[in-house]
Amino acid sequence: MDATAVVNGPKDAEDWYGIDWDQAERDVRRLRQRIFAASQEGDLKKVRNLQRLMLRSRANALVSVRRVTEVNAGRKTPGVDGKVALLASQKADLADWCQRRSRLWTARPVRRVLIPKPGSAKKRTLGIPVIADRALQAMTVSALEPEREARFEPRSYGFRPGRGCHDAIAAIFWTVAGSRTKRRRALDADLKAAFDHADHGHILRQLGTFPRQGADRRVAEGRGDRGRQARPDRGGHPARRRDQPVDLRHRAPRDGGGRRGRLPVESLPGSGIGDPGHPGAGEVCR
Repeated sequence: MDATAVVNGPKDAEDWYGIDWDQAERDVRRLRQRIFAASQEGDLKKVRNLQRLMLRSRANALVSVRRVTEVNAGRKTPGVDGKVALLASQKADLADWCQRRSRLWTARPVRRVLIPKPGSAKKRTLGIPVIADRALQAMTVSALEPEREARFEPRSYGFRPGRGCHDAIAAIFWTVAGSRTKRRRALDADLKAAFDHADHGHILRQLGTFPRQGADRRVAEGRGDRGRQARPDRGGHPARRRDQPVDLRHRAPRDGGGRRGRLPVESLPGSGIGDPGHPGAGEVCR
């Protein structure tokens, strides 16, 4: 592959297939680990500089576009604009747009559809953003997630990269099996309509000086009713958004109690771990 394709990104379909994806993922992982380490050290200035670098990173744009167009199960489902990116040339154009020309982009309304709720006659709302917003959300998560992971609650296992049900089960086992355990109680609780009543203003305040580059518009995006006319946003988040797990953690930040160690390799885009649909999502142990 021509060296210019690595620096400037793919120019056509042939270049897209010739990208060194292992190298691109290593670049993203290395930068995420640097953000994680700087956040642990409390160096906010360095964190923000690295996050700006991540948001401008060509590797981050490529990996994010690949994730939403090739890895995600909903890659063939369009948003309100009816567009998908299935051809290599379309993916290359989307990656180039995300990196170079998305600064003035305004988030589009999501397409809202009702799907059956398992084990119930009720239906739940599924929000489907346009493909461009999905890619930008994935890029933003790569920059924001490592900072929050370094300082978040160490005994929380839902909506976390590199964590799942097995971690919660192990924590419960070692707590209950201990000889010093006096009270053994299990509490099963559910946050009713957690995303339906999310406070956008509170989440944006938690972002602080994060280099948003339109993140505020993506958080407060509107909704559309089954692909028809969009209505103004009335709060809450549509289900299955790319940045949904990070948004939930921003509603109740726990600074100062974060775990120690390196950012897990499994937190790379494309792993699926930490996604709302992952088997470990929603399992929380405190």
